Order: sequence, then C-alpha cells, then structure tokens
Amino acid sequence: MPITVDKIVEEAQSLPREQIAELVDRLTISLYETLDSGVEDAWKTETRRRIAEIENGEVQGIPGDEVSERVRRIIGR
Repeated sequence: MPITVDKIVEEAQSLPREQIAELVDRLTISLYETLDSGVEDAWKTETRRRIAEIENGEVQGIPGDEVSERVRRIIGR
C-alpha cells in the first residue's frame, strides 16, 4: 500500500529542524522544476519591466530597512 501524505507529514514532523528544512527545500525545488516554462518566461518579463521602471525613474524603490520595519509593524513584532 502506498504511503499517505498524512503519514509523510507525521514522519517528517519527528525529524530535526534542519532535516525538515532540507526536505521542504528539495520538495520546493522539484515542484518548481516541473512548472511550465511559460511561467518562468512571464516572471523574467515582469522582472525586466520592474527594473526598467526603477531605472527610468517611473517608480522609486523602498530601502530594505524601511520595508523590514513596515513588516514588523504589520505582524506586530
């Protein structure tokens, strides 16, 4: 009988944190390797568009420290 997702999760939760992180990384990589190349192409196009907007002065970036502070305020930390 094949192993169930519930059983996999149960087993994984008993692993040390580092091994859980490795498992998540490996599953995530395998998931994204199977994505349609159209998704990757769309992200490349979007990234180029956003970079061009910044370089042309159409939008202004927000410093990382400010973004982090905003996130901390939103999540209450």
